[in-house]
Amino acid sequence: MISRRIVIIGLIVILAITLVKLGNSLLDEDRASVDDEIEIISSEKPEIEIVEDEGMRKTVFYFKDKDGYLVPVMKRIPWEEGIAKTTIRNMVDSTELREALANTGLSPLIPMGTEVLGMAIDQDTGLCKIDFSKEIQNVETEKDEENLIKGIVYTLTEFPTIKRVQIMVEGKIIPVLRNSVAIDSPLERANINLIGREDEGSSKVMVYYKGGEDHNEYFIPLTIPTMAPIANVHTALELLFQGPPVETGLKTDIPSGISLQGVEIKDGTAFVDINTEGITGLENSGVLDDLMKNVGLTLSQFEEIDSVELLLDGTAVNSSIPVFANEY
Repeated sequence: MISRRIVIIGLIVILAITLVKLGNSLLDEDRASVDDEIEIISSEKPEIEIVEDEGMRKTVFYFKDKDGYLVPVMKRIPWEEGIAKTTIRNMVDSTELREALANTGLSPLIPMGTEVLGMAIDQDTGLCKIDFSKEIQNVETEKDEENLIKGIVYTLTEFPTIKRVQIMVEGKIIPVLRNSVAIDSPLERANINLIGREDEGSSKVMVYYKGGEDHNEYFIPLTIPTMAPIANVHTALELLFQGPPVETGLKTDIPSGISLQGVEIKDGTAFVDINTEGITGLENSGVLDDLMKNVGLTLSQFEEIDSVELLLDGTAVNSSIPVFANEY
């Protein structure tokens, strides 16, 4: 009889300890914040949703670097109702966010103290209305204002249900946020990190180059005006292989001596032929991986392309379009 009581008491103690540990685990998940691990990424296909762990979502944010370029960043946050609103709240400047970004060289876009007062998404039209407190107007320069607005629009349109964004302040639609950037109508993705003026060129293409320091680099999408009647694969790749404009201060992963031989698109696959001019050993080095990321990310803007096949002097070596770049 005594031994049976001892066994029962022991089981109760074990059960209690288990429940306490489970409770602490759940609390830890609820406390997930901007201190979670972040990843520098590049994504131009907003339909992508990736779940790495049960209850977690890889979510794309936009921040700025020291040169004023917008940079996509990936961070895992818990799945929850209203995750788009939570994502924007996690972009508001704070001590915790600055600490989380300290090793990336990036900084927040949304002014400290800004609150998201409300958000509504029309599932039929894809229009997202987001209402901010007046603190969002605390931007100093026109460039900061432009980056803030584009960062919000690009972050929200990473969600597949959102196509356009109407920014509001204290419940009202206003002509400009502060200086001169118009927000009186819904905004779409357009001209991220534009080089030159909006009225330059007949079309624009987006090309991915490298930014940051040697120990912490990341891909930066540049919008470049061209004289081509419409944005096209050939023009984008030609600009990629030419390297970044000198005035941008950016770098390229494409080694000197390598050039674009040609590109052909067939059944959704882009066959990109590269002339190596006698350079050997590329297949067994990290150079080829970096080169593939440059090409794949740049071509990801074209809806007609589902995959990329890279050829070195006519011989296929790789095929895929990277979803993310610089994934840590």
